[in-house]
Amino acid sequence: MNADMGQKHIAFYIGSLNKGGAERVFVNLADFFAEEGYRVTMVTQYRYPEEEEYSLPAKIKRVISDLSEEELSNSRVVNFCRRLRKLRRVWTKERPDLVLACIGKNNFMAIVTTMFTGTKPVVSVVGEAREEYPNRLMLGLANLLFPHAAGIILQTERSRYFFNKKIQRLAVILPNSLNPAFIRPRYEGERDKRIVAVGRLDANKNHEMMIRAFSALKDKYAEYTLTIYGEGELRPYLESLIKELGVTERVFLPGMIPDVAVKIEKAALFLLTSYSEGVSNALIEALAIGLPVVSTDVPSGGTEELMRDGENGLIIPPGDQRALEQAMDRLLGDPAYADRLGRAAAEIQKRLAPDRVNRLWKEYFDGIMQNGSQ
Repeated sequence: MNADMGQKHIAFYIGSLNKGGAERVFVNLADFFAEEGYRVTMVTQYRYPEEEEYSLPAKIKRVISDLSEEELSNSRVVNFCRRLRKLRRVWTKERPDLVLACIGKNNFMAIVTTMFTGTKPVVSVVGEAREEYPNRLMLGLANLLFPHAAGIILQTERSRYFFNKKIQRLAVILPNSLNPAFIRPRYEGERDKRIVAVGRLDANKNHEMMIRAFSALKDKYAEYTLTIYGEGELRPYLESLIKELGVTERVFLPGMIPDVAVKIEKAALFLLTSYSEGVSNALIEALAIGLPVVSTDVPSGGTEELMRDGENGLIIPPGDQRALEQAMDRLLGDPAYADRLGRAAAEIQKRLAPDRVNRLWKEYFDGIMQNGSQ
């Protein structure tokens, strides 16, 4: 244990604090442990401009582990070795009792660089496991290295079976907590004739299918609009598609906005059309505020962890535009049924309340720091 008055010291290791789902989870967890009296250090490889990153409380120390311009070599192999050495120096200097890493190679880096330092590495797979470890080499390294971690955290039961039997046995399932901004009484008034979505404008989110499905139903539901909150590289393409389909007065791309909960809580319908996700924070939040939801059944099992088809939302296959149109038609055409699903969806507030979920993470980490592993 850290020698500073017996205070436990937890480090978080992630690529950056750029605004994304995994980054937000890390910042929220770090804030929780800091409030609980732990010493907390956030180690990131990169630092982006302040407006592009989540902010950290003043009590959390930030360390950048990337190589400076002076340290960079023309050789990728040399740079990789130098990054390993530099990260190891971070652990030996900061001396955390435990480091939580996430996402692909970061997990490998944490295991290798903490060896023989006294710091216990915990790895986590927060996205779709097949995307984090997409080939035989990456999966082989995961199966080889993960058992040497002090802890392995997955988010879905389905992802457990992507790895070998030893990892299946060692891994625990820990959910993400709900953003406190989405803990609120469900809106019970008349709903706006708005369909909403929240997510980065990229190919994986498949907003194209969403826009095409809306266009197919636009005449039947002439009073409804579609608003997609988020920013990304596909904005020009989606804007062109919206124009091509003749729905420029009905489909809106306002970009990233603050206070998303306020903007979407009165909507008639929420859509998630991703090909793949871990456990989608946007989906958690839409369910929590009681929106009627249509979501794709992502391969990781993330949707399955949150929803029961026909009970608290509707689940469709990824990439199936016809199924999306039918689900939208069913909910928009039967507001009473949509309302029943929305009421059931809001029950997830209890299951993923920050106090409950953060305590699960705390118990797991405390057990590792006390016993060495779980």
